[in-house]
Amino acid sequence: MPAGTLYRGREGMWSWVAHRVTGVLIFFFLFVHVLDTALVRVSPEAYDDVVATYKTPIVALLEYGLVAAILFHALNGLRIVAVDFWAKGPRYQKQMLWSAVGIWVVLMVGALYPVLGHAVREVFGS
Repeated sequence: MPAGTLYRGREGMWSWVAHRVTGVLIFFFLFVHVLDTALVRVSPEAYDDVVATYKTPIVALLEYGLVAAILFHALNGLRIVAVDFWAKGPRYQKQMLWSAVGIWVVLMVGALYPVLGHAVREVFGS
């Protein structure tokens, strides 16, 4: 660890970094979503072309990443609220983080087929 840094590299710091990164990714998605939706008023044909690209397997992987970012951000946000507003929250923050990560993993496994099923069928056939 470099001298003079506050970085400790523990679970709390990594969850802080992941919360910021997922927040920025979600903001970027919302920005692009507003732009592509506004495209329908400018050129319906261009909008149709953009929507057609969204049906590709690569975009399905990006959608799965979006689901991952939103779920982690939401679960970690609930954990942060508990840490801030529950008197015993700071004492149990590590356990709450691992609980949130466990719930996130279960939900992400459950999201595999609904989000990526179409892409798998397109790539490998029905």
